[in-house]
Amino acid sequence: MTENSDRLRVVAAVPLREDLCALIERLEPRVEVVRDHDLVAPMRGPADWSGDPAFTRTPAKQAAFEAMVDSADALFGIPDVDPEALARTVAANPTLRWVMTTAAGGGAQVKAAGLDRTDLDRIVFTTSAGVHGGTLAEFAVFGVMAGAKGLARLRRDQDERHWPERWEMRQLDEMTVLVVGLGGIGAECARRFSALGAQVWGTTRSGAPVPGVDRLVPLDELAAAVAEVDAVVVTLPGTEQTHHLIDAEIFANARPGLILASVGRGTVIDESALLTALEDGTVAFAAMDVFEVEPLPQDSPLWTHPRVLVSPHTAALSGREEERIARRFAADATRLLDGGEMHAVVDTVEFY
Repeated sequence: MTENSDRLRVVAAVPLREDLCALIERLEPRVEVVRDHDLVAPMRGPADWSGDPAFTRTPAKQAAFEAMVDSADALFGIPDVDPEALARTVAANPTLRWVMTTAAGGGAQVKAAGLDRTDLDRIVFTTSAGVHGGTLAEFAVFGVMAGAKGLARLRRDQDERHWPERWEMRQLDEMTVLVVGLGGIGAECARRFSALGAQVWGTTRSGAPVPGVDRLVPLDELAAAVAEVDAVVVTLPGTEQTHHLIDAEIFANARPGLILASVGRGTVIDESALLTALEDGTVAFAAMDVFEVEPLPQDSPLWTHPRVLVSPHTAALSGREEERIARRFAADATRLLDGGEMHAVVDTVEFY
């Protein structure tokens, strides 16, 4: 902590535009954003927090960068989005009190840093979870609609210039959609599906009501709930507890024709079990923005499966993402300084 506890020295440890640095300082005047744009890798596109991989620092610039991040009360971003660099600066800076990861799934990066319990307890780690909720919810709606309206069949018939007999499409306002995970993304999904007339169910740990959700489903009743729904939207983070949560047992309980949309982390779905479910007709269509291994391996059958839509983990990307995260950071700086509850605090036991 700085000598004046009413001030917060923030270091931009990843590329952050000058206007957004100034925005944070304007929104929370007690914050000083320390930045040196020559010491961080330039972005190649929107929200490219890692920056150009060709970027290198001279030994002198590397020392200057480390001295800068080691002087922080708070970090905007994990230095170079590198868990090893986070571990180094945590060890070097006993007054560091807050790190905001620019990734919604930043808990995994914190875990990878291998910090000891003392450091995990003294530093607040937050993520950008929820900032991407709207964009990912739109992809989820798009994916379920694509399955309901037979996008794969329409595309195939168009490519073959085939005019088939008329066939009935599924109607969203006659469907029940199960949102697996009612965090920031899941809540946005629920709101949109509800507005479109769907019956919305959602899994919950807390049991707290969520707007737009007609039925809360305890997570240990997931398999039973899947047997009663038309579509499943997966929004969960990737943790040891969620690894392959959507597995062969879940698919075995589903009714034939299930539509699946995945916008959380790819490790939540067992892709081998998903492929089996696609082949036997249990899953009629899968819209996937995330995968167990990324980039998706060239030999993955998901690339060529006729009822799978592959999106290269790009559904959350938005030209306004950087500003949204900067505004979130400023709001949480205010909460930190005033002793309030911050957004998306990382659970440093399960790391989500």
